[in-house]
Amino acid sequence: QVQLVESGGGLVQPGGSLRLSCVVSGFTFSYYAMRWFRQAPGKERELVADISSTGGRTNYADSVKGRFTISRDNAKKTVYLQMNSLKPEDTAVYYCNAVHSDGDYWGQGTQVTVSS
Repeated sequence: QVQLVESGGGLVQPGGSLRLSCVVSGFTFSYYAMRWFRQAPGKERELVADISSTGGRTNYADSVKGRFTISRDNAKKTVYLQMNSLKPEDTAVYYCNAVHSDGDYWGQGTQVTVSS
């Protein structure tokens, strides 16, 4: 059974930090590129960051470049999103996504709220 379980979301003040984790099971994690998406109320889901299957290549949305860092630990079957200098506009539900030529899988999402 394929599972992607996100955690680490919560309420944080502007300028603060959070670290999201996504633990996967049910498929060969090291074969899959991984992505973090987010969706704010009333907005379309947007790609925040992605990382190659080996972790050797990463990409970021312009809106988070320099503030967010994606990483992965293939031994722990986990992908991370370190979020620093958070802004109110980062408020959204964050989803992890596993991507492969055979298809993709999604987690259930974790809420991140940035507010004073």
